[in-house]
Amino acid sequence: MSSTEVKKMYFYKTKPFKHQEEIIDDSWKRPYYALFMEMGLGKSKVIIDTIGKLKSAGEIDSALIIAPKGVYDNWVKQEIPNHLPDSIERFVVRWQPSKAKKFQDDMQKVVFEIMAGVKFLVMNIEAFSSERGKKAAYYFLRKNEDNIMVIDESTTIKNRKANRTKNIIDVSKHAKYKRILTGSPVTKSPMDLFSQCNFLDPMALGQSSFFAFQNRYAVVQRKTFGSRSFNDIVGYRRLDELNTKLTQFSARTLKKDCLDLPDKIYVKRNVALTSEQTTLYEQMRRFALAQLERGELATTASVLTQLMRLQQICCGYLESDEGRLQVLDNNRMTELMNVVEENSGKAIIWCNYVYGIEEIVKNLTAVYGADSVAVYYGATKQEDRQDIVKRFEDPDSPLRFFVGHPKTGGYGITLNQASTVIYYSNSYDLESRLQSEDRAHRIGQKKSVTYVDLIAPETIDEKIVEALRSKINLADQVLNEETKDWLR
Repeated sequence: MSSTEVKKMYFYKTKPFKHQEEIIDDSWKRPYYALFMEMGLGKSKVIIDTIGKLKSAGEIDSALIIAPKGVYDNWVKQEIPNHLPDSIERFVVRWQPSKAKKFQDDMQKVVFEIMAGVKFLVMNIEAFSSERGKKAAYYFLRKNEDNIMVIDESTTIKNRKANRTKNIIDVSKHAKYKRILTGSPVTKSPMDLFSQCNFLDPMALGQSSFFAFQNRYAVVQRKTFGSRSFNDIVGYRRLDELNTKLTQFSARTLKKDCLDLPDKIYVKRNVALTSEQTTLYEQMRRFALAQLERGELATTASVLTQLMRLQQICCGYLESDEGRLQVLDNNRMTELMNVVEENSGKAIIWCNYVYGIEEIVKNLTAVYGADSVAVYYGATKQEDRQDIVKRFEDPDSPLRFFVGHPKTGGYGITLNQASTVIYYSNSYDLESRLQSEDRAHRIGQKKSVTYVDLIAPETIDEKIVEALRSKINLADQVLNEETKDWLR
């Protein structure tokens, strides 16, 4: 069936924006495609309508959708019901780690039974760390050969050595159509692209071997660290060529080009360390340097532990290897409460440590009441998460403060009732930072969004921001974009 014929017979359930419709028209028939669309531009709708068109054309009858744990529920509860036309029947199964009878029965149906419409199997990325998850996806694709396989937030497979990446790429050999979705395909270096594009097609970027890809686009030097010797990437090259290859099978869309959204405003609030913090910080810094000089910090994990402790000190506490907590005099919580008092309306507060999250909730509750605060992190029950978002998005709800961990709450949810976003602490993870920023700055936002970073000058806080800034600049170079206006 031709594109013109499908266009005449396919009716959108929800009207697409112009940029969405253009991408759907350009990509729906392609065997593989990458949606490098900034957060909040409707990547999920593009995929659902792609599935709808492929079904209408008789090309597919099944879809395997893989997404991070905090996001995959959205596909089942929102994206598929909201955007797939009612005229297309569907049978949707959400992957569960349990062996409950109903789930087992549903899996039997979605794998083996012939049905009208589209069969959906929606899985979380973590399922592919196990053989059970891999087998389920394998049998689904093998028994339903007219299929499409989708990876939402595809940077979750950027690590080529991870079991889940290997399993997903292995399973993908049985996919007829393939799609990847992410707003930030480069979060650390151009090397992030290899596994994502290898999933689509081993030759999508011209090299099926990672080392051939690395030799083409990276500058590598042999280095020694303690007793270990290893290859270290010291720079990148031919990024214009890499961008040209990417554009052949991807769409890159930015909010500034297709949406009339209010501005983002970035503010730094300096927080001076107390004398107790300064003393402990300097002791910890010297200890780490001494270990380095002796060649004792021989693993990435050891280095990251030392960096984490330095940041904890800046945040007002220190946790030992045994889990003992030392609470420190600090000014950070006071500064947070000052920022909150200065800004009316709803606010999102991101923090990378559980202790910090709990202290923020305690302090906000004491001043503004328990109804004004909700916490959203790993310990938050799955069944409570949708309710928290719903209450926060209700302008008449007393819920004013959304306090969360960016790894948990930074993906797949809309929080555009907030016009203030506060970073109590940051991490080196650029994707987590950008994703969490755009929970508020997306379709439906009517106000400028102010981002407030609490920073202890001349500490690890500043080093983290500098590292994020460097990663943003590199990503802009790979994607051939203007340097973004971001925190400086």
